[in-house]
Amino acid sequence: MPRCLHCSEKFVKRYPNQIGKYRYCLSNSECISVFNEVVKTEQEKKKQKEWNKEKKVRKEKLKTRSDYLKELQTVFNKWVRLRDQGNVCISCQKEAKKENAGHYRSVGGTPALRFHEENCWLQCEYCNTFLHGNLIEYRKNLIKKIGVDKVDWLEGSHEPLKLTIPELIIMKEEYKERIRSYERK
Repeated sequence: MPRCLHCSEKFVKRYPNQIGKYRYCLSNSECISVFNEVVKTEQEKKKQKEWNKEKKVRKEKLKTRSDYLKELQTVFNKWVRLRDQGNVCISCQKEAKKENAGHYRSVGGTPALRFHEENCWLQCEYCNTFLHGNLIEYRKNLIKKIGVDKVDWLEGSHEPLKLTIPELIIMKEEYKERIRSYERK
């Protein structure tokens, strides 16, 4: 015979839901009110869970292309930091205390190269933020890393890149998969 969770008295089960977390004797008003509170709380939790799911769907529908670009940029930058982990800052050649994904050609100035892997390398916070990329040293070390021909190509003009939302989602998933593979190593 089960014991009531409230009064600890043994009782005969009369209803199918008098098991587990609903194990109450329902023989006195106190036990009944405690049981009702437990059921009410469970129903509220269920409603909250359903609302959270609905809210997530609604938020996804409200996202703009700009929101997807920001998400992809975050994932791309994380991937760059993982790819270059253990390397020194491309500009100052010192170990980075705070690592950034520094673009050689800026995102604002050349949006077509925003997600180009040879345009973005590990850079320390100081060079990237306070020295605005430290571009002279960045260029010297980038030539050593990828060669003068590729640097000349990066410095050339580029067709504007207009990615659609589905393309942004696909790219984000690809970089997330790359991140997972780096993290498994």
